[in-house]
Amino acid sequence: MNWPAFWLSLQVTAVASVFILFVGIALAFLLARVRFPLRIIVETVIMLPLVLPPSVIGYYLLIAFGRGSPLFEWFHIRILFTWQAAVAASVVVGLPLMVQSSRAALANVDPLLENAARTLGASEWRIFWRITLPLARRGILAGMILSSARALGEFGATLMITGNIPGRTQTLPVAIYDAVQSQRYADAYLMVLVMTALAFTGLILARRLDPPLPDTRSEPSAKAPI
Repeated sequence: MNWPAFWLSLQVTAVASVFILFVGIALAFLLARVRFPLRIIVETVIMLPLVLPPSVIGYYLLIAFGRGSPLFEWFHIRILFTWQAAVAASVVVGLPLMVQSSRAALANVDPLLENAARTLGASEWRIFWRITLPLARRGILAGMILSSARALGEFGATLMITGNIPGRTQTLPVAIYDAVQSQRYADAYLMVLVMTALAFTGLILARRLDPPLPDTRSEPSAKAPI
């Protein structure tokens, strides 16, 4: 078992999950509650990582963080081939799942409850914190779990912008690829089992947070009196 890669993957996933949580809720609220021009374009751009090949996402990140980019030249953000670059890749691929789930949960919050709080003088922030978020918490938590699992399993974009430096940028998915390339199949098998167990647990938790389906079975009708 490649423990440095395992702990680095957990570190990358934990940091990425924090960004995904706050950015995802903000974007989900924007898409669920605000009508603005080009809304469909913004939504499509957010969802693109779900269908784009990881190599394409990695290439865009290379352009965004590489030499000549505003982030590199103006803000001196130089994270390529560091574990922070793996965080950026994980955020990009995990964010759509968070936004998708949270948006649906926020859209299903009954506006009558929020309006009732407004008539009682509650501020918009208090309404969001005390009413909207608690009512949407199951969808938000489900999206958080799914996006974190996706971040943990990110491989293609991560490999393009971080390389494969053992102990520094080699995450668990990259370590599995490296073990197979080196014909260390026993190590690869163990790491695959760990990744599968983590993903399985995450999916089970997300599934348990789904709202129960309504019971559509009809009640037996009472017999008419004779």
